[in-house]
Amino acid sequence: MELRVGLVDDNPMDRLLAAEALAEVCPECILETYASGQEALTHLRRAIPLPDVLLLDINMPGMTGFDVLTAMKTDPRLSLIPVVMFTTSNAAADIRQAYTLHASSYVVKAASFMAFLEQVEAFLGYWRLNQRALT
Repeated sequence: MELRVGLVDDNPMDRLLAAEALAEVCPECILETYASGQEALTHLRRAIPLPDVLLLDINMPGMTGFDVLTAMKTDPRLSLIPVVMFTTSNAAADIRQAYTLHASSYVVKAASFMAFLEQVEAFLGYWRLNQRALT
């Protein structure tokens, strides 16, 4: 089953790592990456089809992940995209704010590549199950 995943992260190495991990555990998945919140919003506002889920980093220059999430949730077309905050921050205030702004989930990025692969695999399993429930 094809899964369209968007990833918003200003760190090129994190985007590359995510692309490699996703290609390894889900070759049929389609990944679109964005280097900034503004780039993501610009693309998403005209994208057809929309991603099935969006992975969103918090700490980015310009628009933070919280700014992007707020903009998405106020846009009727984008508000239905599930957003997973995918970040290095495990601060309670960040987690609380993410859920207050209606993030679907919050995942703290693993430090090692193997643990990161396991996170991606678990994430994909969860969203595939979710996608099947909706169809």
